[in-house]
Amino acid sequence: MENRIREKIKIHYNNAKIYQIGLFSLNNAATNLYLALMGYVSYYANSIAGFSVVLISCLLTGLNIFDGISDPIVGFFLDRTKGRFGKFRPFMAVGNLIMAVSTVLLFTTTHIVPKAVRTPYFILIYALFVIGYTFQTVVAKSGQTVITNNPSQRPLSTYFDSIFIMAAYGGSALFVANYLVPKYGGFTNEALYLEYIVWVIVLSAICTFLAILGIWDKDKPSVYVAKKSQHIGVRDYMDIIVHNKPIRMLIIAACTDQFAATVYSHTTVGVMLFGIMMNNYGIAGLIGVVVALPTLVVVSLGIKVAQHMGQKKALVLFTRLGILFQVAMILVLMQDNVNTITFNLKKINLITVAFVVIYILLNGCKSITNNMVVPMIADCSDYEEYRSGRFVPGLMGAMFSFVDKVFAAFGTAFVGLVMMLIGYNHTFPQIGDAVTPVLKWTTLFLYCGTPIIGWVISLIVMRFYSLDHKKMREIASAVEKKSVEEESVDQKFTDQEEN
Repeated sequence: MENRIREKIKIHYNNAKIYQIGLFSLNNAATNLYLALMGYVSYYANSIAGFSVVLISCLLTGLNIFDGISDPIVGFFLDRTKGRFGKFRPFMAVGNLIMAVSTVLLFTTTHIVPKAVRTPYFILIYALFVIGYTFQTVVAKSGQTVITNNPSQRPLSTYFDSIFIMAAYGGSALFVANYLVPKYGGFTNEALYLEYIVWVIVLSAICTFLAILGIWDKDKPSVYVAKKSQHIGVRDYMDIIVHNKPIRMLIIAACTDQFAATVYSHTTVGVMLFGIMMNNYGIAGLIGVVVALPTLVVVSLGIKVAQHMGQKKALVLFTRLGILFQVAMILVLMQDNVNTITFNLKKINLITVAFVVIYILLNGCKSITNNMVVPMIADCSDYEEYRSGRFVPGLMGAMFSFVDKVFAAFGTAFVGLVMMLIGYNHTFPQIGDAVTPVLKWTTLFLYCGTPIIGWVISLIVMRFYSLDHKKMREIASAVEKKSVEEESVDQKFTDQEEN
């Protein structure tokens, strides 16, 4: 009997098929399509609904904080869910439906309701959207625990996430900058938003359906039978915060990056960079297509590093490289002829080549550092099961999302504050505005300065993150051993009852 147990204690990873990892990553694409759309909500609220820059910045900051607060609540219910449709699939489907309904209401009715109730109406509908968004994003950060626990397979989700998020954001930017803006003449036309939301709802629904198929075999009630019934309360949240040091370090490192990412990817910053400094907003859409394949080469290299050296070392390495390439980007954008950057093959010049090459390297590093944290949350969840015996992927993902979204909210508020400080109190910068020294240096700070600051903080914090490749193998072995021992005890008890 004991020999059989020893044989079983060899690590038997919960491996996944490649297509399962790939399809489940489409859940991230589904939510990021909506996130890309909501990047333009400030322009809708300002240009169509008549909200001031100050008001919309304050509203979005408050609603994004509410978004973070909703995560622990949804995560709490997710960990207690073990119904006939699994733990994760219901949250994915319901969340996507809520986002679709609330998006239609937000962009088609806000500007026609009476001004007296327009602000509370906007808050109510956007809050509904936030709830749906939380339902689906909590799954994205916690579902990795049931897909696979193999340290060599988990980094693959970073690869697929990078592909699909680039497709979601790059495709959205291309669609808006090179189709919707020329067709409707800018962000002041209501019809632009109407057409945009139709595409987002349809594509996001398809991605969600495929993601549900990807996790289907991993998310069944039978999978959770082996997990003991748990009653999770406020004390458990506090205990994890106090004693799970890896999740604390990961949250701090990732959230400083998230703050920076919210700033440099903000729609307003894109308008300032491409639409004003470069005087060619079409580049904002085309750049994603031009650099897509080369960026994936960089991401593939990052995945190979993560598979052989561990996710921690890969994150640190590409964070350092990101700082280097970001400094190089500053030097390029400081040139006086930055407005000659073009994708017209007949007019290609040296500064265009330099910009594209550096953008590829920088974008690859950003994709790795931004997406690597998702499977690392699953590592922290495994560590918690190893440390305390709790299987709480929803809680772990929710804790991360809470702080992540609060920092994203601060990023949104920060951009609004900076706009007010440089004189944009009533309207956001518009395509074709004059390039002033203040606008130029503000753009460089928001687009290049903030990510450098975020990455430096991440490097400092990751020195205290202990879950490297070796530690994750130790954790997998210990969890497997405990599972086998409990299974043997249960079987022995069952045999005794039968006898």
